[in-house]
Amino acid sequence: MNDWRIVRDDLSHPAVLALLELHLHSAHENSPPGSVFALDLEGLRDPAVTLWTAWEGEHLLGMGALKQLDATHGEIKSMRTAPEQLRRGVAGVMLAHLIGEGRGRGYHRLSLETGSNAPFAAAWALYERAGFVECDPFAAYSDRIFARYYTRALE
Repeated sequence: MNDWRIVRDDLSHPAVLALLELHLHSAHENSPPGSVFALDLEGLRDPAVTLWTAWEGEHLLGMGALKQLDATHGEIKSMRTAPEQLRRGVAGVMLAHLIGEGRGRGYHRLSLETGSNAPFAAAWALYERAGFVECDPFAAYSDRIFARYYTRALE
């Protein structure tokens, strides 16, 4: 972990694009139609979204993004660890980075949406360990059948 680095990403590196494709494929594979809210390349290039990637040397470890919902509320998006890097703590390091970025931006709260079936259990555990609690849908979300929502105060 000593030589890991997290960088703001411009979505041009082939490894990042491949991880994004895997992320989207997995979201569609593990979620019913109409319940996939993962951002595609265009969505991640929205000015309200910032993506960071974690690297060890030239090896991509994972990615995570923040979307500004308003001046005090951010949303965590696109959290994904590269498959060959699982169980190394990448997601925890990225989540801590996103929480720090949210605080640095002056957000009072971070929220997120994830799936509610078994493939998402590791995500629930990660967010709960980091102090996120389940909440009602936020922003434009309304799915109560498949989606699970979490939030955490940053004050």
